[in-house]
Amino acid sequence: MRITGISTHVVGTPWRNLTYVQVHTDEGITGVGETRMLGRTDALLGYLREAEANHIAGSDPFAVEDLVRRMKYGDYGRAGEIVMSGIACVEMACWDIKGKALGVPVWQLLGGKVTDKVKAYANGWYTVERTPEAFHKAAGAVVERGYRALKLDPFGTGHFELDHAETLRSLALVEAVRDAIGPETELLVEMHGRFSPATAVRLAGELERFQPSWLEEPVPPENLKALAKVAEKTPLPIATGERIHDRIEFRELFEAQAADIIQPDLGHIGGIGETRKLAATAETHYVLVAPHNVGGSVLTAASLQLAGCTPNFKILEHFNDFADAEIKKVVKGAPQVVDGYFQLSHEPGLGVELDTDAAAEFPQQQARFDLWAEGWEKRNPSGGRGA
Repeated sequence: MRITGISTHVVGTPWRNLTYVQVHTDEGITGVGETRMLGRTDALLGYLREAEANHIAGSDPFAVEDLVRRMKYGDYGRAGEIVMSGIACVEMACWDIKGKALGVPVWQLLGGKVTDKVKAYANGWYTVERTPEAFHKAAGAVVERGYRALKLDPFGTGHFELDHAETLRSLALVEAVRDAIGPETELLVEMHGRFSPATAVRLAGELERFQPSWLEEPVPPENLKALAKVAEKTPLPIATGERIHDRIEFRELFEAQAADIIQPDLGHIGGIGETRKLAATAETHYVLVAPHNVGGSVLTAASLQLAGCTPNFKILEHFNDFADAEIKKVVKGAPQVVDGYFQLSHEPGLGVELDTDAAAEFPQQQARFDLWAEGWEKRNPSGGRGA
């Protein structure tokens, strides 16, 4: 079997463009992969056009390791976010092809399942006014839908510092959410790399009474010593990793013991195999894995293949029940959350198919997501929030 070429399809919303890549073969089997780029979708499409000619066309889709190695190192220049995201889309599609050809789900090819269900947490649900009353109502709706975990960033446009008034306002939002969801539902607090270590430590102390399951990216991701400083001064678990695009770069994070949960994005770190290797390394450091997952249903399906065979997998993020949920129709067999969990698919490959006709109903947009603009949590950049 050989790859004859690829096709790309961009599904657009005002705040995110989702790029789907179909890999076609001479035996008529087609695989699909996906990533979500922020402001770099056209750059990704340009890279994929070059990579198709230089590396992908004519390759054996079963030889996933070889294709990833050639795409990552065969152009000599260091692979960054765009290249690793392109690799991820093609790599996922190759696993999909391999599973379909052999008649087994991808998790079966990666060592077999360790679980039948995967806990989900909701994100994208707080597209409301930034008041305790609105957040309380929105969080209650998440629990009513069956979720047993949710995440929020309550900190507005906080950057390095957070003044006293904004601190009180942010804490009031978290308090309202905890009240709405009760003590048994997991509460995850996102900081989006906003704060200095001193501010992050101060806020961590204030948040302890709400018992969050983690603090995510408390400081900007470039300085792991700063993250370690926060980790040393709070008993709350620290999560990070969505903006690390090479599994080798996690080595320093593990050595510093700066995080308790890592959050690689399968769509940015080279795909399923690269993330599986990273998860195995994390296991040797007693670190859990909870992938960043802000894409659509193909990326979710790929993340679930990893979850099914990974002993130290904690939980999976899910946006698509709350943020532009209509895009779920572009993928046949899209994973669904029932009573707070995804069920592991037993279908061959990734267990999903891209509906290209449905995808064409959502053309690429000039998507923006500016975390420093007022009202960013509404995820509506055309709504007059100055982004």
